[in-house]
Amino acid sequence: MFKKRENVAEIEEGKLLSPKFDNDGLIPVITTCSKTKEILMHGYMNVEAFKLTIETKEAHYFSRSRKQIWHKGKTSGFVQKVKEIRIDDDQDAVWITVDIGNGASCHVGYRSCFYRSVPMGKIDNARNIEMKFEEDKKKFDPEVIYKGQPNPTKI
Repeated sequence: MFKKRENVAEIEEGKLLSPKFDNDGLIPVITTCSKTKEILMHGYMNVEAFKLTIETKEAHYFSRSRKQIWHKGKTSGFVQKVKEIRIDDDQDAVWITVDIGNGASCHVGYRSCFYRSVPMGKIDNARNIEMKFEEDKKKFDPEVIYKGQPNPTKI
């Protein structure tokens, strides 16, 4: 589907897209909000998900736990409308900027998957580091939205 990776100069300085997928056929993706610039989530795409994202201008990811492509927001209604796609210098990581309206990107119900911060400073006991919730309200109730569906993550 994409151009074959042939030499470093072409990959780093060329104009043709030659993404590098890992041994599992995946490429990491960071997703940010087009309005606030905040990081919404981190996910993965396989070749098909990347192609669908480019073609439809809506984010598609590959679920490692379910081993299938998912159209982000198809169930919750918070579809990620892609505004821009960028790829890093060696083409092994993708950054997409999306519009989610007044919706959310986190399956837990928060706007961003990065809804907690980790305190910094001296660590006395790493087992007792208490995080701070940066988002105090969920955008939706996951129990209602995903009723009867498998949990999108596995521990």
